[in-house]
Amino acid sequence: MIYSKIIGTGSYLPDKVLTNFDLEKIVDTSDEWIVSRSGIRERHIAAEGQMTSDLALQASLKAIEAAGIAADDIDLIIVATTSPDKIFPSTACLLQDKLGITNGGAAFDLQAVCGGFVYAINSADLYIRAGQAKTVLVVGAEVMSRMLDWTDRATCVLFGDGAGAVIMQASDAPGVLAAKLHSDGRHHALLRADGNICNGEVQGDPFIKMEGQAVFKFAVTALSRVVDEVMLEAGMKSEDIDWLVPHQANIRIIEATAKKLGLSMDNVVVTLSHHGNTSSASIPLALDVAVREGRIKAGQNILLEAIGGGFTWGAVLLRW
Repeated sequence: MIYSKIIGTGSYLPDKVLTNFDLEKIVDTSDEWIVSRSGIRERHIAAEGQMTSDLALQASLKAIEAAGIAADDIDLIIVATTSPDKIFPSTACLLQDKLGITNGGAAFDLQAVCGGFVYAINSADLYIRAGQAKTVLVVGAEVMSRMLDWTDRATCVLFGDGAGAVIMQASDAPGVLAAKLHSDGRHHALLRADGNICNGEVQGDPFIKMEGQAVFKFAVTALSRVVDEVMLEAGMKSEDIDWLVPHQANIRIIEATAKKLGLSMDNVVVTLSHHGNTSSASIPLALDVAVREGRIKAGQNILLEAIGGGFTWGAVLLRW
C-alpha cells in the first residue's frame, strides 16, 4: 500500500518585524489590547517588492535541504495562498521556475485562505496515493500585509507575512493517517476581502474585513467537530495525539480547541505571539519550528487543524 509521508520541512519570515508598540504609533490600539484579545506581540512584514513566491522560495529551499532531495525530484508543487504574486500565472508556476525545476511536473495554487495548508496536504496525499506523484512540495505562503487597512484596528493588528513548506513523498510506512475537509459558503460575509479586478481597476473593497466574535464562535465548534471526525476515521483517541499544530489565528481559539480535546497546552505548538496570523503559512511555519527545535520526533502522532474564510476548515492526522 502506498502512503504519503513528510520527509522535510522549511520556513521563512521577512526581516522586518512590526511590534505591537510600533502599531500603537499608527492606529488606535495598545500592546495590552492586542495581546489580551489575540495573543500576538509581533509579526513580520514583507519588504517592498518582496513577493509571495520569494517567501515561498526560501521556505522551499530549506525543506528541500532537510529532505535531502534535489529540486528536480519534485514532480508536483501545490502552493496554498490567498495573496498570489499575480492574477496568473500561478505562484506555484513562478516558484517552479525560481527553483529551476524543468521536469514538466504539475504545479498549481490552492485557495482556501487560512484553511489552505490542510487542504493542500490532503490534496498531495491523494495525488501520491493515486500514484500520480511521488515527491510533492507543499507550500503555504502569504503577504497578508498588503491586504490590510492600517486604520482598522480589528484586522491590521492580527496578520503577518511568511511562508512554510514541506516535502511529501511516497512511502511504505504510514504518514497521513486521516483527513477531513469542509466548507460552508453561507458564512462568506463573516471573513472576507471583497475586491476584484474589472477592466483593469480594483472593484469593491480589497481589504480584509472580519466579524470577530462570530468567527470565534464558529471556529471553536467547527474545529472540535472536524477533529472528532479525523480521530474516528483513524480509530484513535485524543490521548493518542502527541502534538497539536493548529492554525495560528487567535490564542483563545487555540486554547479552546485544546481544552475540548483534553490536551495540555504543553502539547500544542504555538508560534502566534511572534508570527501573527500568517493565514495558510501559519501551520507549516509552526511545524518547522517544532521540528527544528526537536520537539516533534519520529513515530509521534501530529494533528493539524485550521479554519479560514469561506468558511473552509479541516484537519489532518499524520504519523511523523
